[in-house]
Amino acid sequence: MKFFQQEVDAAVDALLLQQVILYPTDTVWGLGCDAEVPPAVEKLYKLKGREAGKPSIVLVADLAMLARYAAQVPAELEAALADQTRPTTYILPASRAVAPGLVAPDGTVGLRIVHDEFCFKVVRRLGHGLVSTSANKPGEPAPAVYSEIDPALLRGADHVANWRRDDATRVAPSRVVRLGANGALEVVRD
Repeated sequence: MKFFQQEVDAAVDALLLQQVILYPTDTVWGLGCDAEVPPAVEKLYKLKGREAGKPSIVLVADLAMLARYAAQVPAELEAALADQTRPTTYILPASRAVAPGLVAPDGTVGLRIVHDEFCFKVVRRLGHGLVSTSANKPGEPAPAVYSEIDPALLRGADHVANWRRDDATRVAPSRVVRLGANGALEVVRD
């Protein structure tokens, strides 16, 4: 348990310094930074080689934190969260609390409540949303396990988590649900 807490603390310390971390998420290995710090988001996108206008998702700890980053929270979201059986990203209208680089051209942001213990503890202790984009260059496959991460990204990240480096478990990408024009949630990717 001490190692786990040290890993959480080290990740949060790096995030508080506006650094980019490489860490295991509830789906794949990801690159992340504080979702409220525009220079950190820019640094992350430069490292990844991500083009402008292609936003990343934000991991949050709970519905209250999700509501901080969403300008509109649909009434049925709480029931949808209770029924979900795997990681699900919700595309919702973005609030002003999220860094502009995370907002899609249509004014939305992807938000996912994390259930992975490591991510949850990092987000909860940080007190802000955590950017999450797969730790790969554009066009390359997302790394499901640590050994698949591009060495250039390992060298370029300010902090690389030691947690779950030896975990070979593969998880499907998150399900994606969007708030539709009619105000109802619509599945984009199952």
